[in-house]
Amino acid sequence: MKHKIWIVILLSMLFATLTCFIPDIRADPSIIIDDYVLTPSVFMPGDVGTLKLTIKNAEATNTRTSTTTSGSTSTVYTYGRGAEFNDIWINEVSDGNGKEIRASLNYEDTGYLAPSASFDITFKIIVDQGITEGIYFPTVGIDIDLYTDVTFPIPINVSNETISLLSTSVPSKISKSGSTQITFTAVNSRESKLSNIIITPKTIEGVEFTPESVFIESINSHSSEDLSFSLKPIEKGIKNLTFNISYENGNNIHTSSINKTVEIIDNLDVGSIFTSIPKSIKKGESSRITLEVYNAKTEAITGVMMTPISDTTILPSQYFIGAMDPDDVFSASFDIFTDNLEYGNHTVEFEVSFKQGNDYYNTPTISTSFSVGKNAGSSFQRAESTSSEIQSQSDLLMTCLPVLLIIIIIIVSIFIWKWKNRRKSP
Repeated sequence: MKHKIWIVILLSMLFATLTCFIPDIRADPSIIIDDYVLTPSVFMPGDVGTLKLTIKNAEATNTRTSTTTSGSTSTVYTYGRGAEFNDIWINEVSDGNGKEIRASLNYEDTGYLAPSASFDITFKIIVDQGITEGIYFPTVGIDIDLYTDVTFPIPINVSNETISLLSTSVPSKISKSGSTQITFTAVNSRESKLSNIIITPKTIEGVEFTPESVFIESINSHSSEDLSFSLKPIEKGIKNLTFNISYENGNNIHTSSINKTVEIIDNLDVGSIFTSIPKSIKKGESSRITLEVYNAKTEAITGVMMTPISDTTILPSQYFIGAMDPDDVFSASFDIFTDNLEYGNHTVEFEVSFKQGNDYYNTPTISTSFSVGKNAGSSFQRAESTSSEIQSQSDLLMTCLPVLLIIIIIIVSIFIWKWKNRRKSP
């Protein structure tokens, strides 16, 4: 019995001794990454950006207490729930081909963070040129004095998508007269906004552009913006047009370009056609000629005027149309007087002049002929056979004439034979 009492006493003493050497295990403060902001939100290979972290101590109270009992004595301990930061860093991540996403620095001894308090800290993020596109997860590491380290993965998206310039209305052939508006659509196919977009046509000989460049402040993700240039050709020929595009992803400037080939020709997108022309006019009388003036340009023109060019008396001496919108068509008519004309053929020409911007243009003339005679004239010109058609008809007649003569001889012979037989019969 005495042995049992001594064993209990010894165990109690051993427990009390060990209790003095047990370390104080404190609960860690609730340190969390409360928020983060990436700029740009989606990186491109070669970009440099920032990662702003909001670090918070999520504990609601400043202290906690615990009671330790040793024998008949109880001790109350009070612990603070703040955190002292030794180091904050970001672990780099690789694409497996030697290209990385990394931070340029780490922060040491950033200070003490009380419960419910927070602070912001910003890292410079570097994305290597040529890195494979995809989503990466570099981790934020936080070393807290006396407590367990905190780690938190941050997703960073790297995309090769760029801005595209689509030709909405760029004709393959453009008239040398006047200016032609060409239209593009800038498309942002990225998951993030692009800003400070500048489209500039490259200077080439024989073509002038207005304006010299187009600025678009920003285009949101998966959105587009239309833009236009006025192209004024100075000379004919095939022109290779280049449009350079500059834009910013965050604070990173990127460039690209597109090429378009157009042919500058004399073919008119402003001009006139005859709708009614006289073939002949009787001496001393008059006849009317009518035309249509068209604007096939993509821009409006002003001061449109048609002028006849001839020694003939034609009224009016000018036909003023004024402004014409794109695809407009106007009719004009003139009266031709023959009092002072000689008999025979005469020619009259018509020219269209117009203004576009601050410049004036004259179209090449179109012409028609008519004859002045003693007989009544015709109101509309008819198609006449060409010399080759006449020659072809003559050759056909010469070929068929012998055959026709043979057929006629045969028919006449039969007729005479029958006539003789009727006379012989009683």
